[in-house]
Order: sequence, then C-alpha cells, then structure tokens
Amino acid sequence: MTEAIQIGNRTITASELISLLASYQMLPQLQRELIIDEAIEQNSRSAKVVIECTPEEVAQAKQQFYTEKQFKNEEDIQAWMAHQGLTPDQLEVITTRKLKIEKFKQATWGNKLESYFFQSKAKLDKVIYSLLRTQDVGIAQELYFRIQAKENSFADLAREYSLGPEAQTGGLVGPIELNALHPIMVQMLSSSQPGQILPPTRIAEWFVILRLEKFIPAQLDEFMKMRLLNELFENWLQEQQKQIMSAPQGEGEDNKTLT
Repeated sequence: MTEAIQIGNRTITASELISLLASYQMLPQLQRELIIDEAIEQNSRSAKVVIECTPEEVAQAKQQFYTEKQFKNEEDIQAWMAHQGLTPDQLEVITTRKLKIEKFKQATWGNKLESYFFQSKAKLDKVIYSLLRTQDVGIAQELYFRIQAKENSFADLAREYSLGPEAQTGGLVGPIELNALHPIMVQMLSSSQPGQILPPTRIAEWFVILRLEKFIPAQLDEFMKMRLLNELFENWLQEQQKQIMSAPQGEGEDNKTLT
C-alpha cells in the first residue's frame, strides 16, 4: 500500500513528497539535517565521535525544550505531539538533539579553537574610527587640510559634508570587525595609530578621510569560543553538502556516508 499523508483536502503520496520538497527548495535543509543526524547518531557507521549524554543532561535538555515551547503541563506536551504527529520516541530525539549537536561540536573542534582563533584573529579584531566621504576629490582635500589645521573638528565636517550614514554620528563608526570593512580601509586602519588622520584615499566611487579612534583586539572568551565552534560546524556542514552534490550518482551506500 502506498504511504500518504493528508493535509487539508490534499492527499500527498511518498513519491510526490520529493517533488514538493524540491519545489519549495527544502531539499538542501533536509540534506543538512540528515548529515547532522548521521554525525550525532551513535550507531551510525560513519560517526567520527561518540556522543554521550548523562541522565541529568537529558532531563535538563527536555526541560529547556519544554520551556522554549512554553509547555505548562503534560496536556500541553501531548497536544503538541498530536499536532506534530510525533511519537514519544521521536519527541525524545527532538528534545536531546540540540544537546548532542553541541557535544559533537565540542568533541570535534573543542581542542582546535585556540589555533583557529589565532588564525582568524586578524579579521576578528575590531576598530572604532571616524569616516568622512565625498565624491569630490577637491572637497576631500580641502576638508583634510582644515582638519589638519584644526580649523574645524572632524565631527563637525563629517556632519556637514559626509555623504553616508556616518554623517548622523559625526563620522563615528564602530565598534566593527575588520573583516566587515573594505580591504583598503582594513590596510589603512591596521597601519595607523589612534588619532592619526589619514589623507583622502580613493575607495570605489568615494574619496575617504579616516581617523582611527580605537583598536579593540579580539579575545578568546566564552562568547568567542561559541561563535568559532558554530563557524567551524557550519564550514564542515557546507563541505559535507558540497561533497554529496559533487559525488557521482548511482554510488549506492557511498552517497549516504560522511567523508
């Protein structure tokens, strides 16, 4: 008998489901979740690490899930399960999945965070700087000399002449990570000292005047560790998806394993 699900007045067969997932551009998300499941499933032959959760951790994960869903009692849980079409075993998987993913991240990349941080530090450092930009090189030169001669403050001239949103803040921008800036600006700010006014420089259609206000080195604190773990995890996921997409079709079981 052909398996099917009923949604409203429409009956959807298993064969139709793949086509619908593709039409709604949901196949990549399904692929992503299957890759994660294979990685955290202890019985998977391709799992690279063993994920172990204590009863206390499982109970805490369940409670956190219930709190996020705003379940007040067992009736709320049962009603949600019925609405989602879930069995108790499936609910168990859902409530502990996030915990297992976090343990997988730690087990796979936790001991690599420090080296990855130092490799990435140059793009993670932040700066606060003042910016004045115009599309007229003559105006840029004049404003630069006026700032240098202290005829006017950088902030006053930025409010009056700068053509970007920084005009609203007197030219002040940041804190912002260096990797979010144009490469030319990164080079200029990285090689300057706080308070130093940099002469007009052409960047795309603008002539910009810059002044570094403060350099803020990145720190490997708990927030940064979490961010880098997530970044390594996402990079890994994308690589797994690329490998699956580039693998020759018709390789059977080989297409289902992580490499």
